[in-house]
Amino acid sequence: MPRTAKLDNAIHFIISRCQPNELGAVKLNKILWYADVYQFEKCGKMITSDEHVKQQFGPVPKHVLVSIRELERTHKIATRELEYFGKRKREFWAIQEPDLTEFSAGEIAIIDQTIEWIKNEHTAQSISDHSRDLVWESAEIGEVIPIGAAIANRAGEITEEDVKWAFEELAKAS
Repeated sequence: MPRTAKLDNAIHFIISRCQPNELGAVKLNKILWYADVYQFEKCGKMITSDEHVKQQFGPVPKHVLVSIRELERTHKIATRELEYFGKRKREFWAIQEPDLTEFSAGEIAIIDQTIEWIKNEHTAQSISDHSRDLVWESAEIGEVIPIGAAIANRAGEITEEDVKWAFEELAKAS
């Protein structure tokens, strides 16, 4: 699955909604992950249209670095790396207004709600810990995490229909 303009625009939109000190790479990746999970749960499709892979600090969109480089190249965003409590942190600035034409009002609302939840209730460490759940643990570093598996991981009774659906989603992802 190649990088999409929708992923680029989602990243640009998130960066435009946050102050540089509020958003590092970990939080950006988790906003993208949880917005996709919530949208998939609600509508059966993701916002970014990108696969998420297991990385050290939780799920990450497969093409996030390529998208960030493209946004920098086209002067839509700027980034810088700095030391933050002994660790490297990347900060982001929106230079231009993001293109929201590809997003529905519902998608924008989900992204905004996810931004607020992660910005206001989590540090990079706490949201990273939150995202490293059973689904994340089951994958190998670099392996695609099927978005449907994140929903199946939620507490509740799993029916035969749920299992059948999960296997169908896994088959589609491979």
